Amino acid sequence: MIAVVLVMVCSMLYPMAVIFFNGVKLNTEVNSFPPTFLPTEWHFENYSKAWGYIKLPIFIRNTLYIFAGNMAMTILVVGFAAFSLSKMDVPYKKVIQYFFLLTLFIPPTTYIIPNFVNLRDLGLMNTFWALWLPAGANAFYLLLLKSFFDGINNEMFESGRIDGASEPRLFFQIAFPLSVPIFATLAIFVFSTAWNDWYWPSLILSSDERYPLATAIYKYVVNVRRLDLNLKFAILSMITFPPVLVFLFFQKYIVRGLHLGGVKG
Repeated sequence: MIAVVLVMVCSMLYPMAVIFFNGVKLNTEVNSFPPTFLPTEWHFENYSKAWGYIKLPIFIRNTLYIFAGNMAMTILVVGFAAFSLSKMDVPYKKVIQYFFLLTLFIPPTTYIIPNFVNLRDLGLMNTFWALWLPAGANAFYLLLLKSFFDGINNEMFESGRIDGASEPRLFFQIAFPLSVPIFATLAIFVFSTAWNDWYWPSLILSSDERYPLATAIYKYVVNVRRLDLNLKFAILSMITFPPVLVFLFFQKYIVRGLHLGGVKG
């Protein structure tokens, strides 16, 4: 078992190590054959050159804007929907739940065109709203939150209703504080999606002032032939390691949130 785990660890760390080591090599060494794993000379100045090649701060800012908006939609829209299905008297609650569960079996590629047409007709192309609005229709997050809310004692909400509290107040003062672990887990998922997604933003955004980091890297780094390979690897290493560090720091929330909010059959 230890040998299997070591093989898995090496297979996961090897690509990241190759990206980092190639980022500190000379371009001639990166293109040499047979390839070398460790650099003969360490050139950390490649990172300063790579940082100035594209407007990384602007693209990182756009990515954080997208993450913040998607997280707000997850809390307000998906959170309210899950709270309604779990703690409110909604007609045909089971039917609605199974409907959302059914949508998980639909391939995401099938509704790219309908989403694109809807956003175009609404005049939201090349705006962050074209990314924020679809984030409020995530069936997986909805069922995960509903399953978590189902585990909260109903008597607290009944007591709040007797005291005259409205449903939004019950959500923000009782349900949300008790659901910090699951929302922390969703925050990591939302951050990972905002950081790594390039295809959908490349369809609906058309300016550098709106591009997230992954889309900018694909357009201006991966598809560019005149850029030296060592600089490409330096840029890729700078955008590869931050999500890994975020996951390492918050992995306990992921495990705890998935354990507490696992969708029950």
